[in-house]
Amino acid sequence: MTTAIFLIVIGLIGLALGGELLVRGAVGIAKAMGLSNLLTGIIIVGMATSMPELVTSVEAARAGSPEIAWGNIVGSNIANTLLILGATALIAPIVLTGLGKRDAAAALGATVLLAALAIAQIGSLWIGAALLALLVIYIIWRINHPRVAEEEDESIPKLPLAIPLFAGGMAALIFGGKWLVEGAIAIATIAGMSETVIGLTVVAIGTSLPELAASAAAAFRGKPGLAVGNVVGSNIYNIFLIGGATMLMAPMALPAEIAGLQMAVLLGSAVMLWVLLWRGHAIGRALGGALLLAFSANIAFTLM
Repeated sequence: MTTAIFLIVIGLIGLALGGELLVRGAVGIAKAMGLSNLLTGIIIVGMATSMPELVTSVEAARAGSPEIAWGNIVGSNIANTLLILGATALIAPIVLTGLGKRDAAAALGATVLLAALAIAQIGSLWIGAALLALLVIYIIWRINHPRVAEEEDESIPKLPLAIPLFAGGMAALIFGGKWLVEGAIAIATIAGMSETVIGLTVVAIGTSLPELAASAAAAFRGKPGLAVGNVVGSNIYNIFLIGGATMLMAPMALPAEIAGLQMAVLLGSAVMLWVLLWRGHAIGRALGGALLLAFSANIAFTLM
């Protein structure tokens, strides 16, 4: 048990550190290549911030534990909406006017598709390829329909620093994901918990740490609206990119455990976020606290 906990801890540290280094390195390389802010934000940052979930899920599928992978995908999206937005709103209320309406609709559509796959209990290589194709379609659509204003980070490293940051971040992610999966599988075996539950809780929260850190930093810098784009974009990439890659690695149906309460929570959180963005409501501290309570209650129920 001690070894398993140690692996989980160092795995989480590796994912958190690697995610931060990879994002900064990727943005620096993209800027040095002359990519526009839009392409950098959608493709580079979007994929880079989803790398912890991607590496962990692919590693889990390779290890013969796709339940951890799908639990990670569903649990990470729930954590993004309830945990990250809730925590960010407690730091600084999030004004939603004019933010990410179309992306929230795309995220809701992706969530409905994932729910349909879970309920129908189908999976194949073709479905995995189709999910990846939908991501490409989404990226092309976003490039052709940019937001009115695309915010960017002011602290972009120069190329000589960006390359080692990117390489170091990727190495930390690979080893962190491997250690986290090994520890999670060991804990599940010792505690008699299903791998799906471990994926929904420990692994999902762990791989969401980079997004949580980024959103908290944005709130402290007086840019809480960045958290919305971070959450919505991550939810889309998790389903299309990570779900597609997981399905290709392990072409089988989603775990039956996910098709019940957890899928209902995921759908409910996606609908809530879509309604909030389309109606232009703000997420104040009271609602932020309610989101955190809902997340905590769901985790407690899942572990029970």
